Amino acid sequence: MIQLRSVNCDRESLKTELQKLVNEVEKEKKKQAIKIYNRALLSTDFCIQIVHDSNNAENCGSPLGLRLVSALKDFGLVNHSIWIEMADK
Repeated sequence: MIQLRSVNCDRESLKTELQKLVNEVEKEKKKQAIKIYNRALLSTDFCIQIVHDSNNAENCGSPLGLRLVSALKDFGLVNHSIWIEMADK
């Protein structure tokens, strides 16, 4: 999960950049999916969810996640965290 709180930027430019990043990921299609969310009632907050088809999560994040974090730093405060789906037992 990558959370972005945008500051002092053009919201439309940011949305265009986010869509461009999604399109790039969809071209790669390396067993991963990406979704972008807007926070309700707070137009400056976005969340990007990257889902991998992998059982091994890297503690520092995937190459894609790290690339997105680097690209989004110019738009505001970025938080990057790794989540692992709980397995059914």
